[in-house]
Amino acid sequence: MESQNLADFPRPVHHRIPNFKGSYLACQNIRDLEVFARMQEVKVDPDKPLEGVRLLALQSKKTLLVPTPRLRTGLFNKITPPPGATKDILRKCATSQGVRNYSTPVGLDSRVLVDLVVVGSVAVSEKGWRIGKGEGYADLEYAMMVSMGAVSQGTPVVTIVHDCQVIDIPEALLEDHDLTVDYILTPTRVIATGCERPKPTGILWCKISCEVMGKIPILRSLRYRERQAGKDVSLQDEPRHLLGTGSQQPPPLSTVRRPQDPHQPESCSGQGEDGPSNTVYIGNLPRDARVSELKKALRELGAVPQRLTWQGPKRRAFLHYKAPTSAQQAVSCLQGLRLGAATLKVALARQQKAGDETGGRADEPYPDCHSAVSDL
Repeated sequence: MESQNLADFPRPVHHRIPNFKGSYLACQNIRDLEVFARMQEVKVDPDKPLEGVRLLALQSKKTLLVPTPRLRTGLFNKITPPPGATKDILRKCATSQGVRNYSTPVGLDSRVLVDLVVVGSVAVSEKGWRIGKGEGYADLEYAMMVSMGAVSQGTPVVTIVHDCQVIDIPEALLEDHDLTVDYILTPTRVIATGCERPKPTGILWCKISCEVMGKIPILRSLRYRERQAGKDVSLQDEPRHLLGTGSQQPPPLSTVRRPQDPHQPESCSGQGEDGPSNTVYIGNLPRDARVSELKKALRELGAVPQRLTWQGPKRRAFLHYKAPTSAQQAVSCLQGLRLGAATLKVALARQQKAGDETGGRADEPYPDCHSAVSDL
């Protein structure tokens, strides 16, 4: 694509889903698909060559979901143009900048039902076999959607490529976790693959490394849920002594219990005047919840804070992290967390003056976050 000058900005196209000249023309072909016309909720990857599909989805007033880059802060963002958005504003909403500026995160408990999936590709065959950048994010996103109940085997998958990217791919290269496609759109063709190879049926935890788990908070949340459901969630390179109950247990974590300020509001979501908060509010705790249950969940999700303030009688707790970025990651990681039958409320807490959250002196510290996680 580079040597024949078929590539388009950003260049060079190596190590990315390549943009190409004619990508907008290829995107327009999706209007010829009946599945696009009758679908309402569309998930489109954030790759540059798919920008035209994102714009068409917005212009058609469909619900547009875009995965967060590298899944760092969650799985989906819902693109929400401002009321009365002009064509120029919609064009901005379809760009990577628009994804950042006009989107709201979608949590695990949002009951999303995706009608159509659009992914980028490096290469694809007319049989529907696909190759991406090699990092596995599109495959993992789809598997996570299956685990969330957002897609099924019948959910159509479309990819958009240049004609030169349609090649023969040996079936031997495919593995069980690889995503296949049902339609291929190029600047000159619309290909219905008729692919009958099953799509991923969920997350194959044995293919996930500890390193990947550490980078994707929402993946830790899904793993926790599936472990609670009794599924095998053993990781690719997880030390064997961590897989069972075993005798090695993490060191006990201290808890701070403080008398409550009767005037403190129940909801603590938001951002204070002094900037982003490094504290996470946990609400809707079951009346019989124990702090040990919350600590166990935090360890399993890799979201152990530096300090924890337990306010069990008021059915809430506060998690104090070293930095606002760590707190934001924890919020993403803990979305949909359950204790017993209750789904907990999780949000960034408002900035408080020293002692405001507890009505007393500064909290005693949690053990160092990194060592606590490594001991699990």
